[in-house]
Amino acid sequence: MTQTYLTLNNGLKMPQFGLGVYLVPDGKDTIEACLNAFKLGYRHIDTAHAYQNERGVGEAVKQSGLKRDEIWITTKLWPSEYGEGKTIEAIDKMLKRLQTDYIDLLLLHQQVGDYIGAWKDMEKAVKAGKVKSIGISNFSENLEELLFHATIKPAAIQVECHPYFPQHELKKRMAEFGTILESWYPLGHGDTKLLNEPVLKALATKYNKTPAQIILRWHIEEGNSVFPKSTNPAHIKENFDIFDFALTAEDMQEIAKLDNGQRYYNATLEEQKRFLGWKPAD
Repeated sequence: MTQTYLTLNNGLKMPQFGLGVYLVPDGKDTIEACLNAFKLGYRHIDTAHAYQNERGVGEAVKQSGLKRDEIWITTKLWPSEYGEGKTIEAIDKMLKRLQTDYIDLLLLHQQVGDYIGAWKDMEKAVKAGKVKSIGISNFSENLEELLFHATIKPAAIQVECHPYFPQHELKKRMAEFGTILESWYPLGHGDTKLLNEPVLKALATKYNKTPAQIILRWHIEEGNSVFPKSTNPAHIKENFDIFDFALTAEDMQEIAKLDNGQRYYNATLEEQKRFLGWKPAD
């Protein structure tokens, strides 16, 4: 199967499909999940300091036998690490946890705290070669303020995205910057209602795939970067088995009718400020 790539606004090519490790315990579970993915052809891992499993990701990359430049690592800074001077120190600690000299894509995890100061340090890290690309996650209300202050525009924005909530308006907002969209909850948080939508079941029959595989292929056709989370070897394999077919324009038009604005996570900005009270362990 052939992995697809997205060209970022800095010219770098990022593997479009990857493995997410949110809520995967550090150590053996993370290492084995990543190694299983690498054997199948995955070349992108999405982690975060808040996930507390960067060490496992780094160890898996080390054990994989692959060259470092063959694997794309995306990770995220937590708000407790935001601020000029503070963020650059956090990046150095992150590099040690990941056992690497550079991070391919570094995101601000949440839109609270001193994200302007953090962005300035991230730009310095790019110039120093510690980080290749920078972006944001879960930014909405504070997006324009960050964009105003950013010298380097975000290469990616990671948000909830699935057929019920395809994020077309956000894509329009980011189009002028060449920012690509990365999806979390790509399968609608595993909602059985979404997975049992008649159009998805019909397309699954048409292509001899599962509804989940149809949704993941929809993300590929939409131009999203996507990294479903799993530790089950069979599911990791099944999720990646989407590069031997393509959805037609008519298929995509039918799936587009599922857009109903439904989100599974919709915390207000005030509610998000609670993140400021938690600090992930180093």
